[in-house]
Amino acid sequence: MARIGSSAPGTPPPAGPYSPAVRIGSIVAGSGQVGVTADGAVLDGVSAQTRQAFTNLLAHLASAGARAADVISVRVFLTEVDHFDAMNEVYREFFAEPFPARSTIYVGLPSGLLVEIDALAVLSDDVSS
Repeated sequence: MARIGSSAPGTPPPAGPYSPAVRIGSIVAGSGQVGVTADGAVLDGVSAQTRQAFTNLLAHLASAGARAADVISVRVFLTEVDHFDAMNEVYREFFAEPFPARSTIYVGLPSGLLVEIDALAVLSDDVSS
C-alpha cells in the first residue's frame, strides 16, 4: 500500500521533515499539532492553544479523509499538570462518547507552547457512520 502524505490549507507549515498527516489504507496518523495559527502566532493560554491544536490536527486528518468520529487514539502532551482540567474541557468540544482512547504526558515544549496533540484515525468502510 502507498503511504500518502497530506496537509490542510490554512494551517501552519510543518516545523521539520514530516507530513502533517499520513494515510496508508484505512489508517490515518496525524502529526503533533500545537496552538499556533497559520500565520505563526502562538495563542495565549492552554485553552486557546488546545483549541487551535485540535483545529489544526482535525484539518490535517480531514485532508487525508478522516473525521473526528474516525479518531481512535489521541496523545496530549502538556507542559504543566495544572493545565489538565482546562485541556479536558476543550477536548470535550471536539469528541463525543465513546471518546477515543487517550494518553496525557507531561513534557517540555519550545518556549511559549503549552500543549501538543497527535491522533490516530481509522476510516470506516461504512460510509453511513
